Amino acid sequence: MSKENPIFGSKAVLEAILAGKTIDKIFIDKDTKNADYQSIFNAIRYKQIPCSRVPVAKLNKLVPLNHQGIVALLSPVPLVTLSHIVQDTYEKGELPLIIILDGVTDVGNLGAIVRTAVCVGAHALVLPKQGSASLGSGAMKTSAGALAHLPICREANLQASINYLQNSGLQVIACHEKTQTSIYQVKLTVPTAILLGSEDKGIQPQLLNKVDVQASIPMVGPISSLNVSVAAAIILYESFRQRNNI
Repeated sequence: MSKENPIFGSKAVLEAILAGKTIDKIFIDKDTKNADYQSIFNAIRYKQIPCSRVPVAKLNKLVPLNHQGIVALLSPVPLVTLSHIVQDTYEKGELPLIIILDGVTDVGNLGAIVRTAVCVGAHALVLPKQGSASLGSGAMKTSAGALAHLPICREANLQASINYLQNSGLQVIACHEKTQTSIYQVKLTVPTAILLGSEDKGIQPQLLNKVDVQASIPMVGPISSLNVSVAAAIILYESFRQRNNI
């Protein structure tokens, strides 16, 4: 059985959703025509739970038992709302530092970013509900357990999340290689959210159009970009340096 602590079978999955279990992702057989699944689809949409239609072989790998064409993976960490994080951070008298990942799907990159975020004292990680790496045991392992120490927010609409953060007094910085402004020219001693893009497509244009600042990491030589987890580490430690007068 998978190490992700799965729940399987249509009735069990529906009960888990309705009971408010923290579900990381649901996998459903792409060829299923089970009419009973309509109530599950309705619950998934209402709760905005990440869901993928997959070949039955994927389900068999997760649960080599009678899964009935559906498997739900529980999140190893509780999810929190973005509004709670922002309010709690301000109430503590701290300067918010939040990371937003736009479609980072590699679990190794996710885990490495989480580990760095915890080391610099970041307050939360924001992920889209669809198109993001799983928060399962793989992420927990690659983060060396740091995933248990960083609040995670799953957001249905990153544009709306950016709007909320800006209205809450945070500057949103998009970090990518196609801009001349160096990250070392950006003031990071104010409430800040750092937006990083996916490994292959980068940051979505509609998100780039909403940010306050676009910044890059200075580079020389023939390589045009860094791995997203490496870039995150450089940017987060520049924030750490500025905030601690190092």
